[in-house]
Amino acid sequence: MAQGMSFAGVAAVLVASILWGTTGTAATFAPEMSPVAIGAAAMGFGGLLQALVALGGLRRHRAGIVREWRCLWLGAVAVALYPLAFYASMRLAGVTIGTLVSLGSAPLLSALIEYRLDGLRLSRRWMIGAAIGLVGMALLSLAETGGHGVGGTHPLAGALLGLGAGFTYALYSWTARRMMQRGISARATMGATFGLGGLLLMPVLALTGAGFLDSWQNAGVGIYMAVVPMFLGYLAFGYGLARVAASLATTLTLFEPVVAALLAVLVVGERLDPLGWAGVALVVLCLLWLTWPVRPGVGLRKAPAG
Repeated sequence: MAQGMSFAGVAAVLVASILWGTTGTAATFAPEMSPVAIGAAAMGFGGLLQALVALGGLRRHRAGIVREWRCLWLGAVAVALYPLAFYASMRLAGVTIGTLVSLGSAPLLSALIEYRLDGLRLSRRWMIGAAIGLVGMALLSLAETGGHGVGGTHPLAGALLGLGAGFTYALYSWTARRMMQRGISARATMGATFGLGGLLLMPVLALTGAGFLDSWQNAGVGIYMAVVPMFLGYLAFGYGLARVAASLATTLTLFEPVVAALLAVLVVGERLDPLGWAGVALVVLCLLWLTWPVRPGVGLRKAPAG
């Protein structure tokens, strides 16, 4: 299996990104639900579905999963924290800013994790791309949103939560990739990580999710979030993550905030000021800079021994 660039792997990650890009807009159709409840429902049930379809693989790879219990628990905790920070970020900063900062920071943080834990050096190309992306996210955190969208009242607090979401996303991507590299199948890895993360979110959902039963619309939002972006999206992401490096996978998911921004403007009615659009442009430029042309280990190279 290719460890660097794979067309099928890249395509799968991009499909996942498109599905994930709908989550912020979908959440606005249940405005009375807290971001904690939405995150717990989406990732909680989505994670349990991942575990359900991976039961055969979980049994076959049981010994390897037990052996990698540290990676598993680290990834599961990151999975549980990610949606709470992500949806809170969108509620405070708006769909556009929250999604762009959360996902825009992930590839940068992913590369730093690989630098620290895998001994991969950061190239000049990566550092230039990181600088472009950081400036873009700074502009977004200072931007103002308007229109009829939910949120957008506390962009700085939302941006900080977005950075937390980006870190947890990068962390569970790294742990999942590590488990796959150690012989555990993609489906078993994602099933174990997201299943355990989903179990960790069940008490949160029990405390905050009663509102999903108040209307068919709220219930529909919860079901959609769990089944489409979280279940189907992460199936595609797991397939791609087994075929491309974690840093490249998280970089490719910068396509998600582009989708989210377009939907926020076209469906939710959000508007960004010129400063915000400049930030969007810089985040997209960061994506293009780091991934064109796509090649193995983008922006990273192995440090020499000794």
